[in-house]
Amino acid sequence: MVAIKSVKAKQPKLSDVILAQLEQMIIEGSLVSGQKLPPERELAAQFEVSRPSLREAIQKLEAKGLVTRKQGGGTFVTDNLLSGLSDPLFDLMAKSKESQFDLLEFRYGIEGMSAYYAAMRGTEADFEQIKLKYESISDAQIENNHKAEAEAVFEFYLAICAASHNAIMLHLARSMSTLIIDNIEQNLTILAQRPDIFSKMSDYRKRLLEAILSGQPQKAWGASHQHLSFIEEVLLNLTEERSRMERSIRRMQRIG
Repeated sequence: MVAIKSVKAKQPKLSDVILAQLEQMIIEGSLVSGQKLPPERELAAQFEVSRPSLREAIQKLEAKGLVTRKQGGGTFVTDNLLSGLSDPLFDLMAKSKESQFDLLEFRYGIEGMSAYYAAMRGTEADFEQIKLKYESISDAQIENNHKAEAEAVFEFYLAICAASHNAIMLHLARSMSTLIIDNIEQNLTILAQRPDIFSKMSDYRKRLLEAILSGQPQKAWGASHQHLSFIEEVLLNLTEERSRMERSIRRMQRIG
């Protein structure tokens, strides 16, 4: 009988274990683009490893382009990890009226799915963050500043994305922040022609919040779609009215 030689399983290198943990923190959003990493001493204590092993892991993270080190300033998660979504094409899209409706349709998908999974998977800590961001919208509305309100609305939806515990949706939303905030701001500027509809928008947003907090995925998805459908319908009507007015003015000018 042939003796079977035992082979000892190769243990992963400690720096690779730390590297995997840091990468997971970036994926799940615990570490975000531009964020400064804690000092080596604190991270070494957190991971219960030696500073040389931690330093080696960070060097590997830097080699992958996931962090950058600034002389005397510390280590930072790389800005614009999904930089391909901030190229000149997206700048053109932000200025296109047609693309604004395309982006609204895109939001149907990502916001609806995020709301569904947030209601299904969200934790109490997630819900507290969502409520906090929801209340910030009212604070921004008091300022009567569409840009500030758009940023507050985006942060509310970003909190919902985080509560979905889907890393792809969270990072995709973050990478498109400029485009989405600009879309919301443009929508608010147009909708300001109809001040009466803002209370209805608030009602829809409140329904969305309640559906998520009560853990009702289907209801959350529906509330998200109803909210965006209402906005799209009003925008289309206002755009059509403005187009008719512009045509009338051009006709009057030709007659004159």
